[in-house]
Amino acid sequence: MTIFLTTHYIEDAERLCDRIGFIVGGSVVRLDRVTALIEDAQKESVVQFSLADGAKSVARELSEHFPAMTVAALDDHSIQVRSKNQLQLMPFMQFFTARGCPVYEARRIKPTLEDVFVQVTGVALKQQADGMGGSNR
Repeated sequence: MTIFLTTHYIEDAERLCDRIGFIVGGSVVRLDRVTALIEDAQKESVVQFSLADGAKSVARELSEHFPAMTVAALDDHSIQVRSKNQLQLMPFMQFFTARGCPVYEARRIKPTLEDVFVQVTGVALKQQADGMGGSNR
């Protein structure tokens, strides 16, 4: 069975649909399974670590220790590590443990369907909705 759903609420589309087509200016610019769209958009491996505190100072040291990766402190409790290659968690956990820095969470960050839409079309969803006067929401 096929059901067509048109929406500006991309979270609803991601939750309800198996396949999604992005339409810009009346033309389908991409059509695929949700999982395939997200996998194709994953250009790098991203892991976010949640720490008790001190993320900014730990991020500088982490960046020196892993120079091939991009390290950023998001705030004083979160560090995000990016790499073109798949990230192994154990070297990071050993790094944090050796410094007595407790890690409360380590999670892989995947692009959202909205990220995919922006990547495929170059158009932010808010811009598209504003361009239509927001009347189709």
